[in-house]
Amino acid sequence: MIRSVTLHRLGMSMLRKRGVKHTAALRKLLHEVGVQPVPGVFNPMTALLAERAGFKAVYLSGAALSGSLALPDLGLLTLSEVAYFTRLITAAVDLPLIVDVDTGFGEVLNVMRTVRELEAAGAAAIQIEDQEMPKKCGHITGKRVVKPVEMVRKIRAAAEARTDPNFTIIARTDSRDVYGFDDAVHRALEYVEAGADVIFPEALNSEEEFREFARQVKAPLMANMTEFGKTPYIPVRRFGEIGYKLVIFPVTTFRASCKAVEEVLNRLAVEGTQAGFLDRLQTRDEFYKLIGYYDYERKDRELAGIA
Repeated sequence: MIRSVTLHRLGMSMLRKRGVKHTAALRKLLHEVGVQPVPGVFNPMTALLAERAGFKAVYLSGAALSGSLALPDLGLLTLSEVAYFTRLITAAVDLPLIVDVDTGFGEVLNVMRTVRELEAAGAAAIQIEDQEMPKKCGHITGKRVVKPVEMVRKIRAAAEARTDPNFTIIARTDSRDVYGFDDAVHRALEYVEAGADVIFPEALNSEEEFREFARQVKAPLMANMTEFGKTPYIPVRRFGEIGYKLVIFPVTTFRASCKAVEEVLNRLAVEGTQAGFLDRLQTRDEFYKLIGYYDYERKDRELAGIA
């Protein structure tokens, strides 16, 4: 009993070696030459898989997290839920985590609390957007954006609330499809002046728009390569060539997971056995190695010897 309780208290984070502080690691990526692909994750397991694949940062997508809870991406998640999953993911991987906080869970004071909660949960950055509530996916019609001054207040509040100066504030503007490209640029410039560390122009319609945006907005930039949206598929390499630092793939892993599970369940319903698609399944040994199962066993034996 003593061994089990002690091991539980150790937690995943105590069984993993921790590297450089994640806020500083993300800042380093932003200042390095080149561009970084950042996959979306929606639970610790997908984050572990991203870490194993060699990515240098991960992104907790509001759309993917909502989807994993069978909810639409309409701002229905709460701060408590997002902070909970942030803690789980940052305990499982030694990578900087960028967290999508939609519109900040309220007004200026709410944004300040959001920053403090997520900073305490281990996030390296938050991404906040200038939509009105209820917010929508950035690649569907019917979005509405707040006045720039309202977003400026939130950015200033977020910057003031952080206790770690390396904690990164990413400001997203959805104005391209509401008031046009020029308005998105003007907002971005105001957001940089207000203290945003990175600018995220959502739903630009062409590579030429991304290039022109980078020409006019002299700040670290993040692009969104979501599927089935308004932005054409542009390789990460091309984004690097035109001046972007981060390219997120927010819902790719979630969509792939859903499709794979759907196909397996349909076959299982028809065939009544998984024997015909074992090659599609992660083996027990692969799973155990990924989650550090053998490390837990070894630590349990060590603690038993101490007891």
